[in-house]
Amino acid sequence: MRRISRLTRVAVGVASLALAASACGGTSGESGGDGEKENLGLAIAYDIGGKGDQSFNDAAFAGLTKAKEEFDYKTADIEPTEGETDADKEQRLASLAKQGYNPVIGVGFAYGPAMEAVAKDYPDTTFGIVDSVVEGDNVASLVFAEEQASYLAGVAAAKATKTNTVGFIGGVDIPLIHKFEAGFEQGVKATNPKVKVLSQYLTQTAEEGGFSSPDKGKAAAEGQIEKKADVVYQAAGLSGQGVIEAAAKAEVWAIGVDSDQYQQEALASYKKFILTSALKDVGGAVYTLAKSVEDGKPLTGTQTFDLKVNGVGLAESNPEFAKVEGLTDAVAKAKEGIISGQIKVKTE
Repeated sequence: MRRISRLTRVAVGVASLALAASACGGTSGESGGDGEKENLGLAIAYDIGGKGDQSFNDAAFAGLTKAKEEFDYKTADIEPTEGETDADKEQRLASLAKQGYNPVIGVGFAYGPAMEAVAKDYPDTTFGIVDSVVEGDNVASLVFAEEQASYLAGVAAAKATKTNTVGFIGGVDIPLIHKFEAGFEQGVKATNPKVKVLSQYLTQTAEEGGFSSPDKGKAAAEGQIEKKADVVYQAAGLSGQGVIEAAAKAEVWAIGVDSDQYQQEALASYKKFILTSALKDVGGAVYTLAKSVEDGKPLTGTQTFDLKVNGVGLAESNPEFAKVEGLTDAVAKAKEGIISGQIKVKTE
């Protein structure tokens, strides 16, 4: 029977690590699907958008960097290819496991079918998948309460708006991103029912570039800003950079996602207009799984990262955050309500 567990506390602040290039180390010890293999350490396979998105994938890389520095072993991080199939993903995961990497983590729900197919062929390798649940005795499903962080982002948007109109831009119209939208809208309406929420998805499928097209994000944000939105929250991966650019150009607020985008060097010219970010500690989850393997007690089953374990949250690094009247107290109160169960956050 599949074990379901909840982590006591995950590493916090992993996403703020410098995004340095990976290098080589070395250690020994784990068996692979085809016999004894040197354990080369952690390997991650990126989702659409790849490294450099200043968001989801970069957070995963930060976790890999932390593990590499702490455990002094070799790591690998592999980019996706344009138009790739599930078979391509299977080959990538199998190759990493066969080489002796352990754990092997697929960053994103798109790795679900491939991981289900490959994990059983390498029973001595621990696999991890971010944002999806995959059955398997040697698979850890790393999932997040995105709706909780998004609720806090909604509170922030409702407190910061001057026009009583805010926007949500999702990369792809899928259940995972619906969680972001649902939590955000609920947080807005709970804070100020008079605020209107404009919602838009960039594409219907990931293959159309919803998570990897800053130009699409910019155009969508410009359209919402024309409709008087003065706070725009994006859950769109690399496309979100275009949303932030449009908000900065119009001198309205943007709300980032996954990583603290106020702190991202590539977005430094726009940071004045990044009010906050809905945090999702992908880096902490990646590191936690790597540490469990290093400790000889690999995690498996569903690992849930929520507000209770600091797996999600809301950034307050922009000094302007504290200057918005009532915002700090409102977010703290909402967070307390969610953790206590008094506030039930919707996922649809």
